[in-house]
Amino acid sequence: MNKGAASSGPGSLPRLPGPDDPLRIAYLTYRGKPHVGGQGVYTRHLTKALVDLGHSAEVLSGQPYPILDERVPLVSLPSLDIYNDYFPMRMPAWWELKDKWDYAEVTAFSSGTFPEPLAFSLRAWDHLKARRNDFDLVQDNQCLGYGLLLMERMGLPVLGTIHHPITMDRRLEMQHAESAYERWSKSRWYAFTKMQTRVAKRLRRVITVSRSSYDDICRDHMVSPERLFVVPVGVDPELFIPLPGIERKTNQIISTASSDVAMKGQRYLLEALAKLRAERPNLKLIMVGRLKEGSAAQRTIEQLGLEDAVEFVSGITDEQLVELYNESACAVVPSLYEGFSLPAIEAMSTGCPLVATTGGAIPEVAGPDGETCFMTIPADSESLAAGIRRALDNPEAAKQIGAAGRDRVISRWSWRHTAVRTVDHYRALLEDTARDRYDRR
Repeated sequence: MNKGAASSGPGSLPRLPGPDDPLRIAYLTYRGKPHVGGQGVYTRHLTKALVDLGHSAEVLSGQPYPILDERVPLVSLPSLDIYNDYFPMRMPAWWELKDKWDYAEVTAFSSGTFPEPLAFSLRAWDHLKARRNDFDLVQDNQCLGYGLLLMERMGLPVLGTIHHPITMDRRLEMQHAESAYERWSKSRWYAFTKMQTRVAKRLRRVITVSRSSYDDICRDHMVSPERLFVVPVGVDPELFIPLPGIERKTNQIISTASSDVAMKGQRYLLEALAKLRAERPNLKLIMVGRLKEGSAAQRTIEQLGLEDAVEFVSGITDEQLVELYNESACAVVPSLYEGFSLPAIEAMSTGCPLVATTGGAIPEVAGPDGETCFMTIPADSESLAAGIRRALDNPEAAKQIGAAGRDRVISRWSWRHTAVRTVDHYRALLEDTARDRYDRR
């Protein structure tokens, strides 16, 4: 491939870099919640690792915006923020609609579907139209909106990242719907997954984070296996560490509350906590995240009388999270399904004993039961309570499992390794693009 394969005139295609050139990446994330949820964590650490390797990355994001390394610029592409934490599902007023993308967002919302992926992808395309020669390629983080196809049409190669297909969320939400109306409402809300399937199967190259997600994406999004590749996510083993001098509290367990959806299994964890409190009345659960007013989690806590047993903490630093992992008797991942599970490897990296379900990719990530974690059955509060009880009743065994869990994580995953493998796919994508342009000449 020749350096500067295309000129930089106003009607030209973006240049294609040489095989050893630093790359210029436009990184898209339609929302990048900083501390809870995989998208914001993945965005922050991957872009930092890319810059550490000598590349440049610029993040385009809607609200909530990610926290980034100081070397990574953030381009804010604000949505109408319909799903903000304080007034979720609000209908924007007419004076808030300032351009056609705002109208597209509110129209999709009015139809009952989740509007952010479509609207963000169009805003990102509109922004990049005037800057297409500033970047060598685009990496999309789980948006999969129609705007990505427009970017490819104007000559910007797009690498798609799919942590797991949201069709899995849809399937589980429909299974756990409590009425015909709720099933109908969920079906409308998840209608955007049809768009994501259409886009995913047309992208030239897609990466995902686990073999479990690979199989699900091939099946649900109909992505060709020849265009889909596994690049596991990472952890910072020098940040998520065992801290000396901190004693584990035998009456404290910890989990994350990234979203109030059935897939995360929060209800089963709260039911397990209620069962365990009958024999351990002082047992306390730390939930990293914000409790939403009127949420299913709040209703379950009130129904089970757990108001004094569950503490939500939000907006904490990574260092504070590490301290919480170090002082807790165990960390719990109660998910019915995970495409990878960053909370699992972050907890394991600190040496905190992990109790987790076998949902999705978790066994692939956490390792064998009784060796590197305590495994339980998804959607089963009795099984989850038994797994937590095993960790609490056997502190020495739990300590050994925690140490083995850290060894497993640091020998397999780091953000630098994730970045190196991602760059390999950037360059393969650019080679494919160069070959197509040559064939069309």
